[in-house]
Amino acid sequence: MNEFEVNCINKPDRQNRHEHITHIGNKDGAWRLTRETAIQRIEAKTEAFYTVDEQTGKRAYIGVVREDGKAPYLRTHADGKWNDNLLAQPECDATCSVI
Repeated sequence: MNEFEVNCINKPDRQNRHEHITHIGNKDGAWRLTRETAIQRIEAKTEAFYTVDEQTGKRAYIGVVREDGKAPYLRTHADGKWNDNLLAQPECDATCSVI
C-alpha cells in the first residue's frame, strides 16, 4: 500500500465545524484529491493518507467516518483515538492540482 502525507485541505467555510473537507492534498507534491476519491482509495486499502504532528513528529492516519444519515467524511486518528489533526492543516492553494 502506498502512503502519502497530507499537509493541506480545502473546506468551504473553515470556521464552520459542520462543513466537510472537500479536498486533501500536499503542497510539496502539488496535488489534491477530492474527498470522494480519498474515501474510495482508503476503503479499497490501495492508499493510506496521514498528517504529521509538528510537535511530536508522529503520524496521524486519515480514516473514513460513517454515521447514520450523514455523508461519509475524513478524520485523522492516532493512538486509537479520533482527533482534529486534519482540520489543523492550512488551505491547499492553486498550485495543488486535482489528480
